[in-house]
Amino acid sequence: MRKGADGVWSVTMGPLEPGSYRYGFSVDGANVTDPRNIETERMQVLTRSIVHIPGADFMDLHEVPHGAVSVVTYHSKVLGKARRLHVYTPPGYESSKQRYPVLYLLHGANESDESWTTVGRAGFILDNLIAERKAVPTIVVMPNGHADQTPPVILGPVATGAPPLLHVELTDIPKEFASDIVPYVDGRYRTLADRAHRAIAGLSMGGTQTLFISMDNLNGFSAIGVFSSGILGGTVADWEQEHLAALNDTRNREALKTVWFRTGAEDFLLKTTESTVEMLRKHGFDVNYQQSGGSHTWVNWRSYLHEFVPLLFR
Repeated sequence: MRKGADGVWSVTMGPLEPGSYRYGFSVDGANVTDPRNIETERMQVLTRSIVHIPGADFMDLHEVPHGAVSVVTYHSKVLGKARRLHVYTPPGYESSKQRYPVLYLLHGANESDESWTTVGRAGFILDNLIAERKAVPTIVVMPNGHADQTPPVILGPVATGAPPLLHVELTDIPKEFASDIVPYVDGRYRTLADRAHRAIAGLSMGGTQTLFISMDNLNGFSAIGVFSSGILGGTVADWEQEHLAALNDTRNREALKTVWFRTGAEDFLLKTTESTVEMLRKHGFDVNYQQSGGSHTWVNWRSYLHEFVPLLFR
């Protein structure tokens, strides 16, 4: 930013691709949000302001029926504390009696359960896909992938620049998912509580958690989506050895309809993705993997969600 003759600091950026962008100000070393912008995202340990640049039909606000996003508090027996998640219910949910499939959608490191519905535009992406009949009306559950609101530390060898992971993110969080989150959602929402109507996807850290969660319960999901990720927090070879029983479970593997990976050509986790895909294919998984353009950004992750959701529950 530059200080003008009138004492006002300013900056001009762009052009930028359509989408939502986070920003903040550093004032004498203190990170602050924009006091004149009420649009924010609560991340793991800080808050950022958000600006949305329209121009991408798939995630812009249109005159279509809209779902609702609820902020839900529950008690986690695994973590021994109150926890929070966001739940998207599709248009018409409140006035109907029908049951719906569920997509569990996980965020990345240093973010929160709020991220997919703010900077991620998940609610608008689902609204538009459903209105265009490109997607089945679906409940989307977005849990908090961090155990607490403290800065993470590095766990094991990771790629240069990879998001650091806490040990608990890859141990207790998957346990909480199975013991607390899924039973809570199935008990309080009109879900179709079976494998055919349950999917899971995540970006970066959430992509690794997706692999841990799904391989611990391979008969629980019909589709798996991994965005800009693979096995983080350790080596692919070590993870392979720890999950050999699931990887070699022919019946459950063949019943899994979709295993979907996308990573950008400039993403620092590209090699991690490719080695993970190679390992899964070695064990007979039919992996749908393509390299996209771009890098490790929400520009890609919103597009990946838009591509992935129409494949579900058909």
